Amino acid sequence: MGRLTEIATRISRGFDKLLPAEWSIEGSQYYRRVLLPTHLVGPLHVWDLGSGRFPMVSPALKASEGMHVTGLDLSAYELQAAPEGAYDASVAADATTFVGHGEADLVISHCCFEHLPNTEGGFRAVASILKPGGKAVIYMPSGNAVFARINLLMPEGVKRRLLGTLPDHGGKGGWPACYDRCTPKQFIKLAESAGLEVVELRPFWISGYFLPFPPVYVLWRIWMIAFRAVAGIEAAESFSMILRKPA
Repeated sequence: MGRLTEIATRISRGFDKLLPAEWSIEGSQYYRRVLLPTHLVGPLHVWDLGSGRFPMVSPALKASEGMHVTGLDLSAYELQAAPEGAYDASVAADATTFVGHGEADLVISHCCFEHLPNTEGGFRAVASILKPGGKAVIYMPSGNAVFARINLLMPEGVKRRLLGTLPDHGGKGGWPACYDRCTPKQFIKLAESAGLEVVELRPFWISGYFLPFPPVYVLWRIWMIAFRAVAGIEAAESFSMILRKPA
């Protein structure tokens, strides 16, 4: 079965060679390997929002840069399951109502905001955590993506079983998703209403959910081309944002 999935994935990726290169930049990998490392430099006070047992800053990087990392997650159990030394402090709290003390140089968040039932509260929390001049670097899937719409309709048990079989997921997903106003233009409005400046927003146009099914994948890509032509960045599969709290 694994061999068949590998062959099907290659066929699907072959179609993407017909599209511009930007259509094949996978957002989550870009965030973790390219975007985030450029900000994780120096003895920063970092808050990792929603990573739980999978912190975005490794203990080795934290030690080498002299960072202080605080983990904020709804689940105390998830925070306790993180690798030893990953967090210098941990806070088990609801990110939609949490109020910080304006002490962080950097807030990072990977695939968290789509799980918040009130993303407006999440942006207020970020603004309260950051000190003046501090930045937030976040990444999330878009609620306009086809997989997001399917996600909202599918029973949780079925979703968790399917996620474990998909490339680049490894069973790490499964938290209920809300996708509250989770689109690029809506997030720009929410960030600005929380008093944050939008320094950069980058859309991404690919995800791996349909890779094992080439006919479906090709139809989805054709849909994406048409959707982007009409809706622009609102058609993105996912997106990253760099925000700044005014000094």
